[in-house]
Amino acid sequence: MHIVSCPSCGAEVRFRSHAAVMAVCEFCRATLLKDAESVKNLGTMSSVLEDYSPIQIGTCGMLGGRNFTVVGRIQLRYAQGMWNEWYVLYGDGGNGWLGDSSGQFTMTGERKVQEALPAFETLRIAQPVRINGENFLPAEIRTAECIAGQGELPFRVGEGWRIRVADLRNDEAFVTLDYTDGEVPLVYSGVAVTLNEMRCQLLRDDDQVKAGAGRFRGKVDALDCPSCGSAIKYLPGITATLICPSCKAQLDASGPQASVLAAGTKMAAMHTTIELGATANIRGSQHTVIGAMVRTTSGAGASKWTEYLLFSARRGFFWLVETNAGWFQAQVMHRWPVWNPAAGDVARADNLDYGKSDSYLATVVAAAGAFNWRVSVGDQVFVTEYENTSGTLAAETTREEMTWSRSTRLASDQIKTWFGVAPKTVEGLTDSEIAPKVSGTLQKFFWWLLGLNFIPLIFNFGETAFTLFVAMIFICGMTFDDGDK
Repeated sequence: MHIVSCPSCGAEVRFRSHAAVMAVCEFCRATLLKDAESVKNLGTMSSVLEDYSPIQIGTCGMLGGRNFTVVGRIQLRYAQGMWNEWYVLYGDGGNGWLGDSSGQFTMTGERKVQEALPAFETLRIAQPVRINGENFLPAEIRTAECIAGQGELPFRVGEGWRIRVADLRNDEAFVTLDYTDGEVPLVYSGVAVTLNEMRCQLLRDDDQVKAGAGRFRGKVDALDCPSCGSAIKYLPGITATLICPSCKAQLDASGPQASVLAAGTKMAAMHTTIELGATANIRGSQHTVIGAMVRTTSGAGASKWTEYLLFSARRGFFWLVETNAGWFQAQVMHRWPVWNPAAGDVARADNLDYGKSDSYLATVVAAAGAFNWRVSVGDQVFVTEYENTSGTLAAETTREEMTWSRSTRLASDQIKTWFGVAPKTVEGLTDSEIAPKVSGTLQKFFWWLLGLNFIPLIFNFGETAFTLFVAMIFICGMTFDDGDK
């Protein structure tokens, strides 16, 4: 959600989601509108969450038997988003960097390497690089600039300071190659970690995280009559025209306020099963749906699905995916599977093999709300899926980035439990709609069986009657099972 101060009374006002164009102040009842510049890309480009990290200067923890404290931060922006590099000091006098990007954390320190390393321009996503005798796969290749520095840092930084870096992964091992100072990179190596694994303390509380993630950089104005100054009420998708209830003046349809309201109406028409801003208690933490995007494939067997990004100040991000085959939950993996891009038929995670099941090009056709990177209509990723009985692994690849996620199917009633949304199954049919079809088919089978055995029933009642009796028990059992689901 976006958080602003009411221009009329100064009270805090919360927009339901990043895609909302208006909100009502609970104290003075003023209707607030965002400015036209802030809403011009609604439906075609998402907002980017900024300061959603739970880490702050003073956060401390332990990793690998070493105590550490966060003492400084560099905030960096690239074309599609931003991330934090937190400078840490260890209790034994050492130092390192805690990377914080899209809810994924890494702890690294500067290292020396034996091999000659490739030039920045020659790096390619998922093409192996040999470092200290091990193969690493480039996961991100970025040019970025510093937008803020804070606290104690080992060198001077300023706004506009530009860097060139590549992040590489191998299982939980993590390496950053920093080409900022020349063609020979500095090497920082370490591991991918979670907050729990670092046993972090003194994190930002939920309200601080929400306030940082919900910062709105645009302008807001009260929706007042330009003639007499009275407040005007507006309901997106319901109010067709804006007429002042006091002086009956009509708002100029070509003005900036009208264009903002038109954007709100457009967003109201973008129907999703779960609304942006909806909240649910999931695994003991409050989660909010902050973004939704619709993706499609093309060609024969084209399909369309919706992906919802959920955010919790304490647990970070995870995804809900709505498809014609049902609902799935997905989590970005901080430990990569063992995978050979040259072969590519098998990926191994947690000692389980996943076989390649599909590959396709996915295209974004609609996007709304906020994500941890900028999503735009037309964005494309190449997706390769690997499956076994426990779930699905998916590798998403672009020219600049590669991510792995793990997804599992959700029970049909889980979404209803969380959000009050009616469950759907294959082809949009509810369980209750499927049951009569199954029962009806079995009933037809019974009458067919009775007709087939009518003549034998007359001459050989015992055996034929037994056959029909068994069939009736089977059909009744199937019918009751369907009704109980």
